[in-house]
Amino acid sequence: MEAAFVDPFVFRLAIFVLAIFVGYYVVWSVTPALHTPLMSVTNAISSVIIVGALISVGVQLGEAEGGIFAKGLGFVATALAAVNIFGGFLVTQRMLAMYKKKDR
Repeated sequence: MEAAFVDPFVFRLAIFVLAIFVGYYVVWSVTPALHTPLMSVTNAISSVIIVGALISVGVQLGEAEGGIFAKGLGFVATALAAVNIFGGFLVTQRMLAMYKKKDR
């Protein structure tokens, strides 16, 4: 018997599509009371992304190996993740302020 071979691209694409469906159902089933903790977890995930982007920016590759391209994408990923992190903290702070008692 010959072993079945699955193209790595198809395998990764299937995982990506499954992640989309799982993410969709997880996010839409969150109650409003859990929205603020979910935003905090999202900020933590973005901080992991920004670490990977910083590593990509600092890569020491030659121009022939795609070093300029990797640094450019790393810079863009760093900028987008930073916007996501700071925006998430602003939204989280605003939502927490809604639950504070107002002084009369």
